[in-house]
Amino acid sequence: MMSGKTEAQASGSFMQDLSKVLRQNIRDYGMYIALFVIMVIFAITTNGIFLSPRNLSNLLNQTGYIAVLAVGMTLVIVIRHIDLSVGFLAGFLGAVAAIALVQWGLPTLFVIPLVLGLGALAGLITAFPIAQLGIPSFVASLAGWLIYRGMLQLATEGTGTIIIPDAAFNAIGNGFIPDVPLGGPFEQIHSLTLLLGIIAIGLFIYNDLNSRKKKIAYGFEVLPTAIFALKLIFISGIVGWITWVLANFNGLSWTVVVMLLVVGIYHFITTSTVLGRHIYAVGGNPEAAELSGISVKRITYIVFGSMGMLSALSGILFASRLQSATTTAGTLFELDAIAAAYVGGVSAAGGVGRVTGSIIGALVMTSLTSGMNLMGVGISYQYIVRGVVLAAAVIFDVATRRAAR
Repeated sequence: MMSGKTEAQASGSFMQDLSKVLRQNIRDYGMYIALFVIMVIFAITTNGIFLSPRNLSNLLNQTGYIAVLAVGMTLVIVIRHIDLSVGFLAGFLGAVAAIALVQWGLPTLFVIPLVLGLGALAGLITAFPIAQLGIPSFVASLAGWLIYRGMLQLATEGTGTIIIPDAAFNAIGNGFIPDVPLGGPFEQIHSLTLLLGIIAIGLFIYNDLNSRKKKIAYGFEVLPTAIFALKLIFISGIVGWITWVLANFNGLSWTVVVMLLVVGIYHFITTSTVLGRHIYAVGGNPEAAELSGISVKRITYIVFGSMGMLSALSGILFASRLQSATTTAGTLFELDAIAAAYVGGVSAAGGVGRVTGSIIGALVMTSLTSGMNLMGVGISYQYIVRGVVLAAAVIFDVATRRAAR
């Protein structure tokens, strides 16, 4: 009898702890819950096709170029600005890459850093009127939107679509990492992808355990042990499942590798460096940050320069995936990136947002498109649904901020 009561009390305590954690961290966990629900719904409505190895691999590849933009856009919004120029900047620089490869005969290893450098320069040019003249970023970047759209038209007006025959360049958007065959029961499995997934899970568990240990040592509040264990199991299970599905197809694509590298680098910068703390300080209160010795102009240049470089990378990924540069490349990319950032948890008020959240936001938006395509939903209704999701994300942000006051 006592044992039954103890189990009931433990179960009740666990549910109370879980409810409390979800309430306190609803901004961080809400997007993960939303993505999980969307995937379950589409898995059911498409009879499992949505979660098939081929579709999951295509979904991640389609997310790549938008996710890269969303990472940069998250930081731009964090410092209370916006950049509308990134879509056609990506399209224009993708065309520059195609021209450099096809007409100038430059090798891929030279073209990629060249285009990334041009992107960073373009971002700095956008930042100049914002930082030095105080012009609103909406106006400055809208001017860039018009300029880069015109430059894209000029770059492609003579030839139209520029076909890219370079195999090394095209592999970035269409190729997969090489395998290390193990034979035996792993003969039909992409072993290197499986190994990388296991390493990723191990690093995730180690880092979370280490972070929890440090917080306890400094007296910070941590998750209850049962909830923390559930979090480790759940995330490890999701990563393991995705890894297994991809390993049974063609493995990790180079697009996914690039996307994960970008997220990893920017996550480290924003969470573990002085620069990252300065970015969030400027977003939280620019005046107070300036008074504390942080150069708001410098941060503005860095964030917009980074955004330009990521726009170039997005253009490379998109041109590589299509194996061509087109006159319409970059259309609505900026809106997809902004939507992904907001759905991923960035605050419209600035100062709040994670680059890891932007990836989840990009996956949410891409999953909606992919799932509705598989269901045969018309493009008109797709735009409506995506608009509703974006509006819901912003309303959710405002509601959680008011509830926290």
